[in-house]
Amino acid sequence: MQKLLENQYRNLFMWSGLLMALGAGLYFALPFEPKLIFPTAVTMLLAVLALVPRVHLLLRGLILFMFGFCYAYSYTHITDTPTLKHDMRDTIITANVVNIDTANNKTRLYLNTDDDVNIRVSLTDDVPTPDLGDRVSATATLYRPSAAYTPETFDYARWAYFNGLTATGYVTDITILESGDASVINKIRDNLHRESNSFLVDALVLGYKNSVPENESKIWTATGVGHVWSISGFHMTLVGGWLFAVFFLIFRSVPYITRRIPARIPAMAFAWLGLLGYLFLSGCDVATVRAFLMTTLVFMAFIFGRTAVSLRNICLAMLVVFLINPHYVMQPGFQLSFSAVFGLVWFWGDVQYKPRTFFQKILRIIYITIMTSVVATVFTAPFVIAHFGALPLFGVVGNLILLPVFSFAIMPLVILGTFGVPFATEWAHIIYEKLFVVAQTISGLPYATIQMPHISNLVIILCILGFACLIFVRPIRVKINYILCGIFITTGITLYTLSPRPVFITSADNELVAMYDGDSNLVFNKSRSSKHYFAFDTWKQYVGISPDTPTTKQKCHRNICEFEHNGIRLVQTNRFMPLMKNLNKWCTNKDTDFIVSNFEIDAPACQHKILPRGSVVYENGTVRQTTTNRYWHNRRR
Repeated sequence: MQKLLENQYRNLFMWSGLLMALGAGLYFALPFEPKLIFPTAVTMLLAVLALVPRVHLLLRGLILFMFGFCYAYSYTHITDTPTLKHDMRDTIITANVVNIDTANNKTRLYLNTDDDVNIRVSLTDDVPTPDLGDRVSATATLYRPSAAYTPETFDYARWAYFNGLTATGYVTDITILESGDASVINKIRDNLHRESNSFLVDALVLGYKNSVPENESKIWTATGVGHVWSISGFHMTLVGGWLFAVFFLIFRSVPYITRRIPARIPAMAFAWLGLLGYLFLSGCDVATVRAFLMTTLVFMAFIFGRTAVSLRNICLAMLVVFLINPHYVMQPGFQLSFSAVFGLVWFWGDVQYKPRTFFQKILRIIYITIMTSVVATVFTAPFVIAHFGALPLFGVVGNLILLPVFSFAIMPLVILGTFGVPFATEWAHIIYEKLFVVAQTISGLPYATIQMPHISNLVIILCILGFACLIFVRPIRVKINYILCGIFITTGITLYTLSPRPVFITSADNELVAMYDGDSNLVFNKSRSSKHYFAFDTWKQYVGISPDTPTTKQKCHRNICEFEHNGIRLVQTNRFMPLMKNLNKWCTNKDTDFIVSNFEIDAPACQHKILPRGSVVYENGTVRQTTTNRYWHNRRR
């Protein structure tokens, strides 16, 4: 055992970023807000201790984990983004337009108000779009960012907090008070968006989220190539390769340069500058930043004659991204991009070049394409299930057929069209439409997408540890890394399979209630609700049902809704009089297990039956309440 631990010192740096990320993840996932004394001083002390030499391996790992936890805590409290005390309707605001985003034919404005807070508002159809930098007066309805609808799912309030958004909402009237100037990058982005008038340019060049029509985006996701609409390593590799090829040919033709230094060095330098511009042009998303850092490390390795693509370089990029913003570890872009890259570099890291015939090279290319898709699918599967509640089974087929067309036809044409080449964007759209027909055929195959119920944080952590042991643990004789990976992954799958399914779910105000009937259906007490718009899709995904499943409404009698499943009975009402008339009966009735109401109920005799706001009741009777008391929920402006 001692020899095995000593053998891990060479890979200690590779574990450092993961341990910090796990520490930060624990802080963000806690159901309560911890209280730390002198958190900044403690964080700095832990950083110093992590660098002290000759510290026992396990102790150093614990220090790194604690550093990640304290760093996330300190960063959260330093960020200090305020939120609204309550929703505000038809309020007049004066603000500067700092950014404009277009998604699914909906224009969103990012405004900085006179109170120096940032809000994001959507424009109704009849409201004109101002220019970047304009000072405007608007009639807006603003909402507090909502907490997660169910435990361990997407927390919009947390996302908004770390993205500096105080509120979201919509604008029904806007008046331009004066024209102003915006940043150069934002102006360029906005001008390219207006001139191109193409969702392909918006998605593949400008990095606008959800610019692809929603019904088409689902098709691409079902075929396993949905990642092309989020600018990451795929795009950076293509653009970097093209830029390097162009500049390499240019510098090769200049003898004055090639006599002194290899042409690849200035070619890489200019390609890197081009990628830096592409990074800012695309909006600097976390996946794009990760890909840019990786590309930078690859270029530096080539220039200095070091190994270009290695696990150590990926760990360094992960560490830098984490230090920039520890909340990135909770975002899908961070988890999906790093898990895929770690898996691919590990799988192909020991491959040696061998001379092959032409036919063998063709077979090799097919093998590499298939295995790359398989490995990326396996390593990202837990995170795909966690964030999207579905797993595409034909990702390999989609990547083999669709991805090359994106790589060598659509992506080059879109970039050329963005910078003024006539008809390039038009041709890109023609190819896109033909390719979309193929994608529809693939997504229409039986079991193309499997809906999966919620996967818990514990299962995710077990999967992460399993993959980490497989990649980072250095075996001596026995392949201990494979054994540890198998233990963690098998334990995670077992827990996931045996986890109890939800039976009842309630909203944070107890006005919306849903029951899972165990037959791929979710029954609600309301057929629709603008106040709980996202709850319907979120809850369906949570229990493993497609969001496209029609909403079923429970028949309620005299404002009282009664649900019963697997011997568990729940009653719910949002009216005061039905509650008061029936409360005593529900409390004394042994057949009534839970009482739900948006009113505060003072009934000590049956307090155990009163369901807390924002709860999930599982088939084994366990009740979990959604967390709404973290720091990002309670900051007020």
